[in-house]
Amino acid sequence: MKTMYWKDNKLFLIDQTLLPDEIVYHECKTYEDVITAIKTMKVRGAPAIGVAAAFGMVLAEIAGENIEKAADKIKNARPTAVNLSWAVDRVLNSESFIDEAMLMYNEDIQTNKAIGKNGAAVIDDGDTILTHCNAGALACVDYGTALGVLRAANEEGKRIKVICDETRPLCQGARLSVFEMQQEKIPVKLAVDSAAGHLMQKGMVNKVVIGADRVAKGGVANKIGSLLVALAAKRFNIPFYVAAPKSTFDSENSIYDVEIEERDADEVLYFGKCRVAPEGTEIENPAFDIVPSDLITGIITEDGIIKPI
Repeated sequence: MKTMYWKDNKLFLIDQTLLPDEIVYHECKTYEDVITAIKTMKVRGAPAIGVAAAFGMVLAEIAGENIEKAADKIKNARPTAVNLSWAVDRVLNSESFIDEAMLMYNEDIQTNKAIGKNGAAVIDDGDTILTHCNAGALACVDYGTALGVLRAANEEGKRIKVICDETRPLCQGARLSVFEMQQEKIPVKLAVDSAAGHLMQKGMVNKVVIGADRVAKGGVANKIGSLLVALAAKRFNIPFYVAAPKSTFDSENSIYDVEIEERDADEVLYFGKCRVAPEGTEIENPAFDIVPSDLITGIITEDGIIKPI
């Protein structure tokens, strides 16, 4: 299943806020619609929002909008992932917005399959792999990065099992990663975020593979909770891999200079429609944290496995 497609000068995105209960494609007629979809996480995942941003620029051009203004607004839709700026700048520097966006769309699928093939080499037959958040087909155009590695290993006939952290507060692991693994018929279990260290301590995890929203000097930024998983993996000598395309790399900046997105307090105050904290509770809700380079075994890219920058 593809996360998005382009038809009749409109962008259609799977509304990921409705998964796994409903598979509904959200229609974007304007670049503002794309920005709203990114901000509300109807579309999410660094590669996916990058390609969506490219099509947002196409929509702006079709509508005769001020291109520079549209570009700035799209880039600022979410601050942590570098893919937004990368995609917008790539379209701006092209001869044809629509041709460049379609090229990026198709490249994303091939890039992810290359990441999957390279990453499958570090997965052994019989491994149980823990993953955090969702870096699968739904975080990209198709196939996925971290989950693409697991898909590729499974396609090679390796008998693997997967443990997905639930990934509070929006439960992308529970709602999306488990859903994707079930679709692929890969044996999968769901665990609460705070159980990851316990499962490693009990010898129930052989590898960790996560995605990234930005790779920069000193480490990677990924969904909140990734740091605790990495620290536990280091303590119990479990290889910790990051799967990310080169479009996610920011070689100019320190990872500690990256703006960490703060999201709405209600994401933490409520579980669905149920309030889980008293009225007036103050909330910290960072969307991402930073995994330092010394905790990362390797970064799996379309060009091979490299050391952190």
